[in-house]
Amino acid sequence: MLTPTFPAYVKEKWNSSDFTISLVISLFALSAIIARIFAGEALKRGSRNLILYAGLCIVALSTAGYYGSGTIAALLLMRMIFGIGFGMTSTAFPTMVSDVIPLKRMGEGMGYYGLSTSLSMSIAPVIGLWLLNDYGFGALVIASASLIILIFPLSYLIRSAKSPAQLDQKKIPSKASTKIQIIDKKIFLPCCLNLLLSITYGGLISFLALFGKETHIANVGWFFLCNAIAIVLVRPISGKIFDKKGHIAILPLGAVLVIVGLVILSYTQSMNLLILSSVFYGLGYGMIQPSIQAWTIKLVSPEQRGMANAAFLNSIDLGVAIGSMFLGMIATAANYAVMYRLSAICMVLFLFIYMFTFLRNAKHQKSHSHDQKLSA
Repeated sequence: MLTPTFPAYVKEKWNSSDFTISLVISLFALSAIIARIFAGEALKRGSRNLILYAGLCIVALSTAGYYGSGTIAALLLMRMIFGIGFGMTSTAFPTMVSDVIPLKRMGEGMGYYGLSTSLSMSIAPVIGLWLLNDYGFGALVIASASLIILIFPLSYLIRSAKSPAQLDQKKIPSKASTKIQIIDKKIFLPCCLNLLLSITYGGLISFLALFGKETHIANVGWFFLCNAIAIVLVRPISGKIFDKKGHIAILPLGAVLVIVGLVILSYTQSMNLLILSSVFYGLGYGMIQPSIQAWTIKLVSPEQRGMANAAFLNSIDLGVAIGSMFLGMIATAANYAVMYRLSAICMVLFLFIYMFTFLRNAKHQKSHSHDQKLSA
């Protein structure tokens, strides 16, 4: 509820520039990235409950601190502190989930789990914008803090469960446990692709409300709601397809759908086109993201899942930070419509990198298989 509403709140309260508005998003994302590096390592060592509860406390206190932020500097500081807590908790939860999903159903399982975050990130902006416009920023902060407090009794239900990483902790060599691993080279490609997708999402959550004012479209929050419906419909199906056919059956089509959604959005002047663009974007986003997360998890060993989830989530936040900052510069130099057209180039690059790598690997495997037959 908070992230998409901050740009409109900061613009109205302090009459800030698009670059200053982008800092509200990017500083939060960057602090979350740093926190996840250490959280992933702590999860590998079995400190799951400590990471979870410490992160929740930081998130709750910093959310309450928004209400007393009388200057833009104080608000940015609270956003950075919030990012630390968010980075810790958002790494703990998917690691818990991936530990209990059978490897052969990882795509389907992470697709179901991904519905929780996708629904919240899609429906919550509608609620947040409504609270901000009708009841003010104070009501928005109170509602957000109340939801965070509600997590504590819910998390107690799962806090005693032990993950494979915890059970196998004694098997990890002591030398390996002293080294902080930010990312494994095996998961660099999926994280890079996820970053490109997240750049486009950064432009949506940062500037869609302002784009609505520029195009005189009221209630742009409907974009997020229709986006959520599309994600709900496609995620369980795409997860099963991923498990049966692999990422080649999901990622190219998803990239094309996102491109179409962004191009339609850039030419939107009516509510009908806004909803159409949200459906295309939601279908593509809902197909791509859980598939990339499942792909990332399957590439690593069980004790590395905390690191893998941290790297995957960091690629999201880094992409959102880059998107909010650089797309904000484009919007300042041109307008929001041009910004969304240019953001679609990220997905063209996504498609090119993925297909080039896939075809290269397929050629290499074919050549290797041919050599083995000759030697036999």
